[in-house]
Amino acid sequence: MRAREPDSDGVVVRDGVRIAYEVFGDAPHTVLLMPTWSIIPSRSWKAQVPYLARRFRVVTFDGRGSGGSDRPVGPEPYADGEFVADALAVLDRTRRDPTVTEAVAVAGFSCGVAWSFALACEAPEQVAGIIAIGSALGLVPGHPEREQHAFLADPRDGPAPPGWASFSRDNWLHGDYDAFLRFFFGQMYTEPHSTKKIEDCVAWGHDIGPERLVDTELARTVCRRPEFTQSITQVDLPALVIHGEEDHIRPFAEAEALAERTGASLFAVSGGGHAPHTREPVAVNRAIGEFLGRLWPSAEPAVRRRWTPPRGRRRRALFLTSPIGLGHVRRDLAIADALRERHPDLHVDWLTQSPATGVLERAGERVHPASSLLASECAHVEDEAGEHDLHAFQAIRRMDEILVANFGVFDDVVSEEPYDLVVGDEAWDVDHFLHENPQLKRFAYAWLTDFVGWVPLPDGGAEEAALTADYNAEMLEQRARLERVRDRSLFVGNPADVITEPFGPGLPGIREWTGAHFAFTGYVTGFEPVGPIGRAAVRTELGLEADELLCVVTVGGSAVGHHLLRRVLDAVPRIRREEPRLRFLVVTGPRIDPRTLPRLRGVDVRGFVPDLHRHLGAADVALVQGGLTTCMELTAQRVPFVFVPLRHHFEQNVHVTHRLAQYAAGRRLAYEQACDPDQLTSTLVAEARRRPSGPPVESDGAERAAGHLADLL
Repeated sequence: MRAREPDSDGVVVRDGVRIAYEVFGDAPHTVLLMPTWSIIPSRSWKAQVPYLARRFRVVTFDGRGSGGSDRPVGPEPYADGEFVADALAVLDRTRRDPTVTEAVAVAGFSCGVAWSFALACEAPEQVAGIIAIGSALGLVPGHPEREQHAFLADPRDGPAPPGWASFSRDNWLHGDYDAFLRFFFGQMYTEPHSTKKIEDCVAWGHDIGPERLVDTELARTVCRRPEFTQSITQVDLPALVIHGEEDHIRPFAEAEALAERTGASLFAVSGGGHAPHTREPVAVNRAIGEFLGRLWPSAEPAVRRRWTPPRGRRRRALFLTSPIGLGHVRRDLAIADALRERHPDLHVDWLTQSPATGVLERAGERVHPASSLLASECAHVEDEAGEHDLHAFQAIRRMDEILVANFGVFDDVVSEEPYDLVVGDEAWDVDHFLHENPQLKRFAYAWLTDFVGWVPLPDGGAEEAALTADYNAEMLEQRARLERVRDRSLFVGNPADVITEPFGPGLPGIREWTGAHFAFTGYVTGFEPVGPIGRAAVRTELGLEADELLCVVTVGGSAVGHHLLRRVLDAVPRIRREEPRLRFLVVTGPRIDPRTLPRLRGVDVRGFVPDLHRHLGAADVALVQGGLTTCMELTAQRVPFVFVPLRHHFEQNVHVTHRLAQYAAGRRLAYEQACDPDQLTSTLVAEARRRPSGPPVESDGAERAAGHLADLL
């Protein structure tokens, strides 16, 4: 799922070649994000589009040979002039008023820098300024290790060895093209922990294929005029040059030469590689935003601000609640209430997404208006899911553009309004990018989580084990380098709830490290267990007879569990034959339409149920998906239950399963077993007859959490 979908899209056709474009937003000023070498499409701007589109109108197009554009044959269609002409055609097609020529800001990356300057030469009235990232213009000699190898090397010299020698026509066409892509993009991203970026680019490189990629390189080596670079840098326009100091594709001296020739501002990324806008998107986006603000001062809306010195205002906290699993918002509400008990003057705002926003609004809380700007994490998770299958680790990895987009929203909020404390409940975007950009921390910051450590699953093999270890290592390095970013790290649970596995080869044990770096709050349920009177009231509401048994079936706040609901409903007739006293309350949650499920005798199907913990506490048995919060709500109320973890969901299969074992709670059932009506029946009926006897769940977790946070206000 994309962080920002286009408001419009289409194609323009030039000389029979279709060029696909997209338009985002409708602000007065337009930014054109140029294509680069056709080895990657315009999706390479995915970290910039949401940020820019909140302020400007953004136009992108896929360069010929990539993405949704055509792939003409031969080098001539890929000459520099063709890309410039495509840009002019796209600008003409996307112009809001055909009678008015609008001057746009043009951003180019690598090869796209040349075309951006050429566009300004060709149509100076249409370009207001230029942003040049990772410039590949040839203003200075290239890296010697690259320059010594010829693209048109004689194939009779034998197979290309690893390294820059693989950058050759013969190797692309007849050698190991995939190995070349992995080498090249490994050189593009010299920064550590860039696995996702490299993975994206390799996939895009396979999309164009070696034959057309050869055509694009021949166009540069054969069609580019010697005077081309000299002419385009004569442009007299405001410009911003952005370049990584450790760029292995084009040396940093290239950026210095370009800035000197054009009088441009230079933004150097220390330790950065060739694509700093993708690897350091927050810093680069802010630099671009500042440049465009100077270019178009009128683009910045007039604001009226009121400053109240701290001595004259209430304490203010901003809670960032994960929308994936409604248990997060319940426990955060309990912690916020406990904080307000300690600080009666505390004002709390919430920055989160649906369905958490609905819970907060019903509770009378203030949801920050900027919440509407957040890209949906729940929709992304649902898009990633299969039949009761969610590869949670990969889903988070593929959420990269959503995370950077949402951090941009958060950064805008805390830039405009003063907060004394920010509490991030598994707010992965804020935690990661604050560590990457610690200068943006203007408040006390607390991190809240109920698990630590990405864990590989067995069928992921060595590749997944390496990836999870790399993600864990990055987090450990961030904490070791910038311990000050988190003023508090709170684990919602106890030390024994943390798994003992290592973070990866050569890395510390997860429990050992967590014990040294976190405070433990005990579990936070956010409610008082339902007692006998409350249980009787719920059963009366549901119309249950005294001898009937209640089974609550629920799958959480996302739509991922609809397959499990159908499997359970398929088995209901078989279950009720085995135990006729059982009645079922099936709760679909806020994102599954209950009308899509069949109606059966003995089954009450409902959508979102406020205060679901009351119904769980009144149940004789429950069947749930395997999320921690629902399982712990049942554990706290001594209700027997069957949990069916999502396949490939490392948290449910490892972290949750381990924690429930500490309380001797729940009976785990694999989804394949739940699909067998006989096995599902026998397991559920047996669990209904079991009386939980494990240790009690803590009842003071919210107060303990508030105690750790109170002195930060």
